Amino acid sequence: MVPLHLRDGWMRRALEVARTTPAGDVPVGAVVVNAAGDEIASAVNEREHRGDPTAHAEVLALRAAAERHGDGWRLTGCTLVVTLEPCTMCAGAAVLSRVDGLVFGAWEPKTGAVGSLWDVVRDRRLTHRPEVVGGVLETDAAGLVRDFFRTANDV
Repeated sequence: MVPLHLRDGWMRRALEVARTTPAGDVPVGAVVVNAAGDEIASAVNEREHRGDPTAHAEVLALRAAAERHGDGWRLTGCTLVVTLEPCTMCAGAAVLSRVDGLVFGAWEPKTGAVGSLWDVVRDRRLTHRPEVVGGVLETDAAGLVRDFFRTANDV
């Protein structure tokens, strides 16, 4: 898990990544950090861009991290940092990838699966449950999404 004093910095990095999201996709950025504190992958939402319903920032970042991590698909020792609370699919992917930590910025009351609507990652029936910290730089992260929808509705 990313140490407490470094979480804001990694969330700033995830926000920076989110700002590169292709036009038309909701700006969400995800960064995977290894146990040494190095970024091993980052990604943005690309559902519209790729025409792929699974091309969420978290899934794309976890896939890229698994290719680079050196322990196959197991991302033990890694932390997923994402600007928006993960949905059910992405929360499940985080659990199945075995990340040790999950840090997110804005809460997502409509689809959030890490405490808002559901709490997939802390289900006691699962054999792996990452440590979770939500609300990191929440105002900045929420503003990015809010601005996107405000602009989209103006068009």
